[in-house]
Amino acid sequence: MSEFTKTLCPYCGVGCGLEVSPPAQHNKATNRDSQGNPTWRVRGDKAHPSSQGMVCVKGATIAESLDKNRLHYPMVRDSLDQEFRRVSWDEAFNIITQRIQTVRFTQGPEALCMYGSGQFQTEDYYIAQKLLKGCLGTNNFDANSRLCMSSAVSGYIQSFGADGPPCCYEDLELTDCAFLIGTNTAECHPIVFNRLAKYHKKNRKVKMIVVDPRRTPTAEAADLHLAIRPGTDIDLLNGIAHLLMRWDYIDTMFMDDCTSNFPAYAEVIRHYPPEVVARQCGISIEDLETAARYWGESQRVLSLWSMGVNQSSEGTAKVRTIINLHLMTGQIGKPGAGPFSLTGQPNAMGGREAGGLAHLLPGYRVVKNPQHRAEVEQFWGLKPGQISPNPGLTAWDMITGLENGAVGLLWIAATNPAVSMPDLERTKKALLRSPFTIYQDAYYPTETSAYAHVLLPAAQWGEKTGVMTNSERVVTLCQAFRQPPREAKADWEIFAEVGRRLGFEKEFAFANSAEVYAEFVKLTKTRPCDMTGISHAQLQAEGPTQWPHPEESRGSREAGEAGGEVFANRSGKRLYTNLRFHTSDGRARFGAYYSKGLAEPPDPDYPFVLTNGRLYGHWHTQTRTGRIEKICKMHPEPFIEIHPRDAARLGIVDSMYVEVRSRRGKAKFPAKVTKAIAPGTVFVPMHWGYLWADNAEANALTHPESCPDSLQPELKACAVQLIPISVEVTVKDYQLQSSQW
Repeated sequence: MSEFTKTLCPYCGVGCGLEVSPPAQHNKATNRDSQGNPTWRVRGDKAHPSSQGMVCVKGATIAESLDKNRLHYPMVRDSLDQEFRRVSWDEAFNIITQRIQTVRFTQGPEALCMYGSGQFQTEDYYIAQKLLKGCLGTNNFDANSRLCMSSAVSGYIQSFGADGPPCCYEDLELTDCAFLIGTNTAECHPIVFNRLAKYHKKNRKVKMIVVDPRRTPTAEAADLHLAIRPGTDIDLLNGIAHLLMRWDYIDTMFMDDCTSNFPAYAEVIRHYPPEVVARQCGISIEDLETAARYWGESQRVLSLWSMGVNQSSEGTAKVRTIINLHLMTGQIGKPGAGPFSLTGQPNAMGGREAGGLAHLLPGYRVVKNPQHRAEVEQFWGLKPGQISPNPGLTAWDMITGLENGAVGLLWIAATNPAVSMPDLERTKKALLRSPFTIYQDAYYPTETSAYAHVLLPAAQWGEKTGVMTNSERVVTLCQAFRQPPREAKADWEIFAEVGRRLGFEKEFAFANSAEVYAEFVKLTKTRPCDMTGISHAQLQAEGPTQWPHPEESRGSREAGEAGGEVFANRSGKRLYTNLRFHTSDGRARFGAYYSKGLAEPPDPDYPFVLTNGRLYGHWHTQTRTGRIEKICKMHPEPFIEIHPRDAARLGIVDSMYVEVRSRRGKAKFPAKVTKAIAPGTVFVPMHWGYLWADNAEANALTHPESCPDSLQPELKACAVQLIPISVEVTVKDYQLQSSQW
């Protein structure tokens, strides 16, 4: 028997396989952290198809956070100005169920809301959907994936008829041209980048194009870096399309046989000649033409994108415009080619499969579709019409619902909106107005815990067994290797117990997470994400498995058939290899979009565009990584990147503190004067909430304007002014005392 437990890294959507072993092993010294505390050993799983044994600093140090500042017991208080008091689970469940019933019968089910997380396992997501959308009759479940991947979801559905990245990581090592836009892959998805960078280095004919206002580590590796002005992505993409059309780098046979709406798109791109696009984007005509030539002359083009595209008021339009380039050149459904969104969170894909956004239902269904609702109602044994036909409140709608009194109960789990939401001061004021907030997390304190009436201790990575799906649709079983501390429980167990206490005993009669997953996959039968051949037992026996994997292919690693698509083995499969799509006519749809630019462009009062992003070592709001010494030493404090020309004009020098003001709030950062940022644009990392530094919250500055289709906020850009500060401001001491809760 192996001394290692196989699991998955719980950070980004790359989905790296890990192997974990106890601190003490026979004939080996006890593994300890820098303070001498025993810690579990973590190494990469060489057998995992996605990561092949590679691991980044976050994955390598993950075990060091397991026992730091954990929430151990349920806690309650009657009002936010009181101290929490410890209660039993029985008392906590009674308080929650009584409040849910009160809100249901006084305000109606539409006043109940849950805000979940891409850190959930699929079983957690599924039970939450069954509880809220099924039993309680409200679609008010949204997740922090709304801030992350919802534009990619919307773009895939509109272009292809269904969600789901069509590519796989094997394509990173088969492409002729990698086109990376709005993604700092080297820092945010490092193992994906490592695979691409090694291949690119060995094959000098392979081209890499990086589109980013910053010269990131990703851009450093590129053959061509296009430092476009923020908000001009569609200008650039339409300009490339214009040249591909002019130079006849198009696949007319593919377009005639497999696509629709090209004439409308052709009319749009006619208005994007090189001289106009270069001026609008702030790049040279030569670089624009080089990008178009790289794309047009390549047999296999792979595009990669992430938050820089999705977090935009034009998010869906940007995604579809990327896809347009693939459709006009036939670059899809073949090795090394296709549009590939890089998922931000470890199980955001699993959440999409389980229906974990306010407009979705399990199995890639949507709440607006009467047939989809009826299918789920029948499967769950509900009366017809029980599932609401109206999409629920999005994450931002929940904030405005707190403002206007429409939300009577808010349940937040495994996420930290008091740092991650846009327009943060407004968000905090709304959270203060919440009549009743349940906050379910593994750690205490977090910034959001200050706004809770009930704290529920959650089991986290390594303490519960469940499934996650990564960016390339590979499903991995994450096995528990230790017991949850004290009284912490798995998220799905908490949701299920509340369901039972609300009177839905038979709906939540699950003995373990394997039973939950077995029920969920039945809802994927014949759907684009068919996983009926996947189970906990199958994953344990055969290892990580990529969907589609219908029941008839269970146990088989040979060639099989799934909805007309041939796939070769349990990994490396691509969607749309038969060039038929999930639309009514089987054709992929072109989307015709003119560029609208930023929702909040710079002006004389706020002359700079602020963009934000992630750093290699930290993860989201530091709930885990802020408690790991090595990572804190790598990234000791936040900063603001400013171009030397802008810095000189304002009298700013390196390390000087700068106050950044937007129309909504302000923050302070030490300056990092660098040519890596384009003039007129400034950058700050988004990881620091008030627990970790004073007045360094990026989202105190951002606005909530969102994409009309995906409803994803434009977190990536807002207009700001900069004010140099001569008085020294010190970073807050964020050493947190070990929690006794």
